[in-house]
Amino acid sequence: MPLECPRCQSTRIGSNNYGKKGAGVVGAGAGTVGGISAASSGAAYGASLGFFAGPVGATVGSLSGAIIGGLVGGTTGASAGVALGSVLDEQVLDNYRCLDCNYCFRSAPSEESEASGDPG
Repeated sequence: MPLECPRCQSTRIGSNNYGKKGAGVVGAGAGTVGGISAASSGAAYGASLGFFAGPVGATVGSLSGAIIGGLVGGTTGASAGVALGSVLDEQVLDNYRCLDCNYCFRSAPSEESEASGDPG
């Protein structure tokens, strides 16, 4: 059954996805910082061991480790943020918007929660 606007009963419904967008950005930022930090500490240890290869090799290894760590951390953080944001969109925020009357609302409660008396 398609979503229907509770105000005007239109089926022309869009979604805002503010939770996904916001939590994805925050997660990506936090993951990037965490990834760079972890990679930098590992790269410093690797650089001290790689010092025997010369100072240029140690510097290149440190920088590439920090970049790769930042990319992996950012991707992981963004994925976790989007998953959390999806839950926020569905459970907390008025994620749906009627394209006819511009009314924002949450999805209708499931039939199971209506039958059990759960306000949903």
